[in-house]
Amino acid sequence: MKNIDDLIDSAAELAERGLSKGEIADELNVSKETASWLVSRSGATTTTTGQKSHSPHDIHVDWSAIGRDSARLTHVGRAVADLLSKQGDEVDLTIGIEKAGAPIATTVARELDTDLGTYAPSKHQWDDGETEDLSGSFSRNFSQIRGRECYVVDDTITSGTTMTETVEAIREQGGEPVACAVLTDKRGVEDIEGVPVYSLVQVLRVGQSE
Repeated sequence: MKNIDDLIDSAAELAERGLSKGEIADELNVSKETASWLVSRSGATTTTTGQKSHSPHDIHVDWSAIGRDSARLTHVGRAVADLLSKQGDEVDLTIGIEKAGAPIATTVARELDTDLGTYAPSKHQWDDGETEDLSGSFSRNFSQIRGRECYVVDDTITSGTTMTETVEAIREQGGEPVACAVLTDKRGVEDIEGVPVYSLVQVLRVGQSE
């Protein structure tokens, strides 16, 4: 992904395949607002007044060079596991946030000798409109919470909404999130809902254009 036009083309392709804007946001590692903007730009380059629409303030993270190679993904997963290795003594479950967080969490679970669970966030159902009726879910094909302490793993934190939702969902199931870890943190958070957040890379916007 080299420039904004490539992102717009990718958003258009994903939309044509039937993905919701929330799923597109997940695939492109951008916010829901940015995903919506990219999809709209793929259909028109200007607004009805002839003015160019303003892009949202966001940072695109492309880690496909890691994701497409199992060896690289394993090495990076081990680095994430190292971030979590000294957090908690009784943790026996790692929750990966679908889609991209799940393969990273798999390596983390193997390295730290924990069970593996996955969580599908509500944003995967999101298109334009209300979000109050949307809810995420834990996959029954993997380990369940059952009141356990756990780690939470994802690829990117953009706004923190998905990680917050996951932490709250774990607690609703009687579990206790001990620590969260991601490849890239675009928000620069130290904790979410009282749970410490660790990242391999932290991206901070120093200034923004008017």
